[in-house]
Amino acid sequence: MAIILYDGCKLFESQELLYGLQLTARCIFMQGLILHHKEIVEYFNCQGVSTIFLFRRNLLRRIVSLLANSYDRYAKLLNGTHKSHVHSQEEAAALSRYKLVINSTSLISDLKELEMDAVKAIEYFNSTRHMVLYYEDLITNSTKLKDVQEFLGLPPTGLTSRQVKIHKGLLSDFVKNWDDVVKTLNGTRYKSFLEADY
Repeated sequence: MAIILYDGCKLFESQELLYGLQLTARCIFMQGLILHHKEIVEYFNCQGVSTIFLFRRNLLRRIVSLLANSYDRYAKLLNGTHKSHVHSQEEAAALSRYKLVINSTSLISDLKELEMDAVKAIEYFNSTRHMVLYYEDLITNSTKLKDVQEFLGLPPTGLTSRQVKIHKGLLSDFVKNWDDVVKTLNGTRYKSFLEADY
């Protein structure tokens, strides 16, 4: 989940950067938002801060991104540097070669925890001026960025991104223990996460 804050002058972006290999660690900023949400909500409302919650519909893709990002943080696959976002097809290809292992034993509880994080964030910040946005919608619907600009009261501009998607295509191409993941999610409400979504 990313939370993008706008105070009328600047955009601030915070992402949970890593969950660790067991998806347990949280970015300090995110912890602060949740732990001190009452004070932060009060500040946001007093200062007129607009909040954009950026979620993923497919939480399995989120786990893949988090685990790959966590691995690269230590392996530094790109010339000894860590990059969570890349700007060339070559860099994306280099990072996507790593086949990660998802802990299938804790996968259902990890997915539930990610769902609850989103629910808590919306619940805690519901009284702020906010917008909910999904990553998949940004990819598939070109008008979503116009909605964001309108929400922020910014003039419509043709926005583009230099970022290149790292994990394109089927998740099975990036997960070493894909069969275990399929067995774990089949027959659950998370089964749809196994299918290609964009």
